[in-house]
Amino acid sequence: MPTKNSSSAARDSAPDVRERILDTASRLFYERGVRAVGVDLVVLEAAVAKTSLYRYFPTKDDLIVAFLEREDLDFWATWDGVAAQFPDDPAGELDAHMRWIGERLARSNYRGCPQINVAAEFAEQDHPARLVSRRHMVALRGRLLDIARRLNVPRPDQLAAQLAVLVNGAFVSSGLLAADEATEVLRAALRSLLDGARGG
Repeated sequence: MPTKNSSSAARDSAPDVRERILDTASRLFYERGVRAVGVDLVVLEAAVAKTSLYRYFPTKDDLIVAFLEREDLDFWATWDGVAAQFPDDPAGELDAHMRWIGERLARSNYRGCPQINVAAEFAEQDHPARLVSRRHMVALRGRLLDIARRLNVPRPDQLAAQLAVLVNGAFVSSGLLAADEATEVLRAALRSLLDGARGG
């Protein structure tokens, strides 16, 4: 009969051990904040040996970065899927983005944007987590600028900045919005910004 240690070793050798660690850490980080979650708790809830965690993530910062990078991939996969439906309709694309972002804000388990949340926990500008967060924000601004240019408005840079503030502001203000109003608040704000941008 296998001992407890040999059973743990068998689990730790499974090909999905890295994903199990990352899944567990991601859930805990998102629910409680990265500073409040230690590697011992991740190890306990993922049911892995600490050596397994450090094999895949040599430091806690590596685990935090992996969490944020996976969130980043998920966010942009959703964004790209929506964008692909509106190749020649930038205004329609923006409206569709406001719809899915509003739906995200309305989730009962929504706790804010992981990128913004984690960046707020670290004062050091060069912390690896802040660097990932900054790349995400730069990418968001860039994508919004591309859409604004396709709208042919007089000042696309200004519109992109306003849209970035709208989106990021929504992520940090979700607690102020009822679940059934988030989408319409975003869409109404978008319409106002577009009307202003088109008016020069």
